[in-house]
Amino acid sequence: MNTSPTQTCQNTASPAAVSDASDLPIHDVIDELKTALGQRHECILEAPPGAGKTTVVPLALLDETWLAGRKIIVLEPRRLAARAAAQRMAQHLNEPLGKTVGYRVRLERRVSAATRIEVVTEGILTRRLQSDPSLADVSLLVFDEFHERSLDADLGLALALQSRELFRDQEREALKILVMSATLDGAAVAELLRDAPVVRSSGRAFPVTVNYSTPWQPGEDICARTVAVVRQALAEHSGSLLVFLPGQREIKRVQEALRESVSEPDNVLLTPLYGDLKLAQQQRAIAPAPQGRRKIVLATPIAESSLTIEGISVVVDAGLSRQPRFDPRSGMTRLQTRRVSQASSEQRRGRAGRLQAGICYRLWSGEQQRQLAPHTTAEILQADLTPLALQLIQWGANEPGELLWLDPPPSAGYQQALVLLSQLGAVTSKPGPDASATDRRLWQLTPHGEAMAQLPLHPRLAHMLLVARNYGLAPLACDIAALLGERDPLPGIGADIGERLSWLRGERHCDQRDRYLLRRLRQQSRQYLDQCRGEDIGCRGDNKESPYTIPDDERGYGFLLACAYPDRIAQRAQPQAGARALKYRLSNGRAARFVDRDTLEQSEWLAVAQLGGREDAANDTIFIAAPLDARLFEGPLSALITERDHIDWDDREQRFVAERQRRVGALLQSRQPLADIPSKTKCEVLCRLIRRRGLQLLPWSEALQQWRARVSLLRGLFRENTTAENTTTQNAIGDPSWPDVSDRLLLASLEQWLAPWLEEVNHIDHFARLDLASILSALLPWPLSQRLDELAPRTITVPSGRRIPIDYRESPPVLAVRLQEMFGCEQTPRIAGGRLPLKIHLLSPAQRPLQVTQDLASFWRNVYPDIKKTMKGRYPKHHWPDDPLSAVATARAKPRKTTSTKPR
Repeated sequence: MNTSPTQTCQNTASPAAVSDASDLPIHDVIDELKTALGQRHECILEAPPGAGKTTVVPLALLDETWLAGRKIIVLEPRRLAARAAAQRMAQHLNEPLGKTVGYRVRLERRVSAATRIEVVTEGILTRRLQSDPSLADVSLLVFDEFHERSLDADLGLALALQSRELFRDQEREALKILVMSATLDGAAVAELLRDAPVVRSSGRAFPVTVNYSTPWQPGEDICARTVAVVRQALAEHSGSLLVFLPGQREIKRVQEALRESVSEPDNVLLTPLYGDLKLAQQQRAIAPAPQGRRKIVLATPIAESSLTIEGISVVVDAGLSRQPRFDPRSGMTRLQTRRVSQASSEQRRGRAGRLQAGICYRLWSGEQQRQLAPHTTAEILQADLTPLALQLIQWGANEPGELLWLDPPPSAGYQQALVLLSQLGAVTSKPGPDASATDRRLWQLTPHGEAMAQLPLHPRLAHMLLVARNYGLAPLACDIAALLGERDPLPGIGADIGERLSWLRGERHCDQRDRYLLRRLRQQSRQYLDQCRGEDIGCRGDNKESPYTIPDDERGYGFLLACAYPDRIAQRAQPQAGARALKYRLSNGRAARFVDRDTLEQSEWLAVAQLGGREDAANDTIFIAAPLDARLFEGPLSALITERDHIDWDDREQRFVAERQRRVGALLQSRQPLADIPSKTKCEVLCRLIRRRGLQLLPWSEALQQWRARVSLLRGLFRENTTAENTTTQNAIGDPSWPDVSDRLLLASLEQWLAPWLEEVNHIDHFARLDLASILSALLPWPLSQRLDELAPRTITVPSGRRIPIDYRESPPVLAVRLQEMFGCEQTPRIAGGRLPLKIHLLSPAQRPLQVTQDLASFWRNVYPDIKKTMKGRYPKHHWPDDPLSAVATARAKPRKTTSTKPR
């Protein structure tokens, strides 16, 4: 019998602790299930929690002839469920674990040559298929709790379906597949499995009364509400309680709060239940309460369906679940606390009706229940697909579409995974044979990628371990990998991973409650080290010694984290006044801060392992990191450096830059000025800047704006008279065509009229030095420059003798003049050779328009008399003659008096 070197699972429960399996509802459909599997190679079993499918079905199928002496492999989503299922089946057989029934999970196994039923976690199956695609010693694969739709379960099913097509004789040694679930869209799975038969068990459940609460509000303290409802349930009912909470943090808070009012002398046991607990603590939570006592089990969603917890008649459901969600913008997987689905809430409710009529307290309203999603989203649709991509390429699949999926991996996430694998040196590609499919490439593992695929780690950490071997840092890398593979053992002490490594090595005090976690992490690190040094890994990866020496200290910490997370290298930004913590910029382009002031802020460069924060937040939060020595970019990390000539406009410094830059992703590591920049290149940069910001970047004066308007006016007036046959582009009055000086054309032709003058522009302020008037005047060919003032004069002399400017920015152009200055003028002034009458704004003495007209003669006759009546009383000092056409125009209040002279 094989066992883990540091931990074994003892068959400690007494037979009395095991429910009698003979009366479980699943027995009603066992014959139907046997018939279905005898006739087909695939089947679906739908049975609610408590029906007995996990422990009864594998044992019931042991004597089927089609097994032909081969094994049954049962997949469970979690280690705790795998151990519990194997133990209960062994108890039913009255045998020790590892004989007929055994299990394999991470860090632990109980199997022997006599084992016929192996209960394994889902990731174990994937690795077994990679090493033995035919599964020659297996006749039946059982996917238990498939409704949870884990990424490993979906991948395992896809590989298994292709495996039996390629490697098994479907008649003599077919690999049978049984998918079991409590709540699942059985029709969709049946279609995937070639219209597989569906066997349904009604289950055994007593009625459960549901008590809803007031609507739960986002941001509300769910722990306080949970504690209040648990106390209420204890007072109203006598049974044991199962309390669903989203994670360990909430479990510990509720446990501490309940200890103040609930104690063991009161015959109430408080038992937490989550994956990181010791095996003995997990079994204590699962087992029935001692005679005369009851218990409160504080559980994560692990207790929804994959475990049977004895003696529960009351469920308190917080309605929340902590789910990993991959953020493609940052390349991070964030744990999000989200509402459960309707299916999950029903499974939780059903836990109260296993043994008798029960009650379920839901910490949300009935209306909120109706708004829940029907089913939990499959992990494959929202997970980091890098491990899946590595597994598929190792399998020989060039793209996910070559396999059968219930939900195919999202294309964008899969492509992002390929980019990361390329960056880690795990894969290489070449164009596909179909020339028309230019975007299709053939992917294969490099020797380094093959070695990565042998390690049971995320590809980032596998890459880190393999690189560490070459620098003599394998033990350190294994410690880091063990730490990063579990929850943070020291939250709240700052972000420095060095503090956590000191704790792992025994250099820092460990609380009693964390001793089990410490032992498990050390065991995991030793296992990684054994695997990293294994011959299979060594012969396939790059195992050459490096000429660089990196010490086993914080310099090594930062180096190894940078290898694993090249997209999370961070550079300190300029400090901002009043900020709680310094901001760092990440090589993936995002920004990040520490939760609060941190000792790592002394480092200009960091390698970040764990980030958090909301998906829509501008800044991420740094949780675990290490200082990074920038000198490593000149040596071991030189592959992360990209060097390029950067000739562009710097919007931050508002200047033209021409330099050779060395970058780490989006971060600027160093720069060196470039000399002898071609004028054409510089002008192209400045022209792009002007097009992006607009012509207002140039020094436009009022006179230049009027100049453009005058030219545009004449172009519009005379363009329609230009004949297409006239190759000299002479217009009707003998002039060349007036140029187009609109924004659109000026921006489109910057290289022709402006670029030659941009050589001296290096800063935003230098644009003001341009002689824009001279530059623009060059656009007017001879003789238009002379004709401009003639056809569109800047000013016009009015009857009072004053020269009044014309405003060409309006159409038609405007002459704004006081009414008294136009006395005696009957004809409206015109421009453009008499073609266009001006629009006259006749102003009051207060410079307000009294009338707007292009027909002065009509104004004097029809409008002026009424204006005179009104204005004469308001402005009595000004001249309001009865006959304006014979009156003397004046710019004064009244015209000067003329002195009469007598003849001598």
